[in-house]
Amino acid sequence: MSTAPAAVAPPRHRIVAPVVLALFGVVGMSALWALIALILDRQCAWMAAVAAIDIVLLLRLGRAAPGLPRAIVALTATFATVAFSNWVIAASQVGGPMGFGTLDALQRLGTDHAQTLFGLANQPAEWAWYAIAAIIALWAGR
Repeated sequence: MSTAPAAVAPPRHRIVAPVVLALFGVVGMSALWALIALILDRQCAWMAAVAAIDIVLLLRLGRAAPGLPRAIVALTATFATVAFSNWVIAASQVGGPMGFGTLDALQRLGTDHAQTLFGLANQPAEWAWYAIAAIIALWAGR
C-alpha cells in the first residue's frame, strides 16, 4: 500500500477571487484609460503599462498562486484592457459628435469599424507600449 498524498485541489476562493479582481481591474483601468485619452485627445498607450501593473497588484492582493498561471492571467487581462480601452476610445470619439452617449456608441460600433479605427490610431510607438505592458504582465505576474 502506498501512502502517497492525494493531490489537493486549491480552495475555490483561491481561484474565484483573483479572476474577479482581474475583471474589475480590466473594467476599472479601461474606464480610467478612456477618460484620460478623451480628456487629452490622444491614445495614451502608456496606460497599458499602468494597467499591467494594476492587474498584477490586484492578482497579488487576491492571493493568486505565483507562477505561470498567474502570469498568463495577468497577460490576458492586460490584453483585454488594451482592447476594451481602444474600443471605448474609438466609440466615444465616433459616437460623441453624432450625439450618442458612450454606452450607445459602444453598442453601435461594429467589430470591423473598431478594427479599422484600432489600426489607424495605433502607430509603432503605441505598439511598443503594448509590448512593454505584456513584458511587465508576464514578468511581474509570475
